[in-house]
Amino acid sequence: MRKLTYFIACSIDGFIGDPSGDATSMLRFVDEEFIDFLKTEYPETMATHGRRALGLDDLPNKRFDTIVQGRVSYDLALKEGITSPYAHLREYVVSSTLTESPDPNVEIIADDLVGKVRELKAEDSEFGVYLCGGAKVAAQLLDEVDELVIKTYPIVYGSGMPMFGSGVAISDFTLESVRTFGNGVLVRTYSRKR
Repeated sequence: MRKLTYFIACSIDGFIGDPSGDATSMLRFVDEEFIDFLKTEYPETMATHGRRALGLDDLPNKRFDTIVQGRVSYDLALKEGITSPYAHLREYVVSSTLTESPDPNVEIIADDLVGKVRELKAEDSEFGVYLCGGAKVAAQLLDEVDELVIKTYPIVYGSGMPMFGSGVAISDFTLESVRTFGNGVLVRTYSRKR
């Protein structure tokens, strides 16, 4: 059974974006040290167009071969004209309103999200599944999340989109590691207590 990892950026107060989901204010913390960490530890979490811009298109996947993301997250790429933001992975977008995929590399999950994710986790692969937001999708999948990798940026939003949407049950995780960066960013890794 492979892992579902919620790999997410958030503010100190736990928001993954402003009330509309915009997290561009966090980008200023993605400096050389942090990019080096991503290149070394989580290269597949960088969007394809970002990898190309940095000359990192040829980096092999280290942890994931599949991504599941919500419609709001996917729309950020669509607004830029990018229909396959993670072309180096198998892409799934959770949406009840998108009836057709705008890209052959992107499969729409319109219903039974939990069932589809369980199917993906049951596949035989050395790689895990990357959950890339948003809050509603993360809330629906909380019971399936095996690992949390939380990139905490040293800013406070005050309000916004939480890491998990409302209505989730209390869930216990164990802290596995904490990595600190010179610019104040923390990356915490937690595993699910089962």
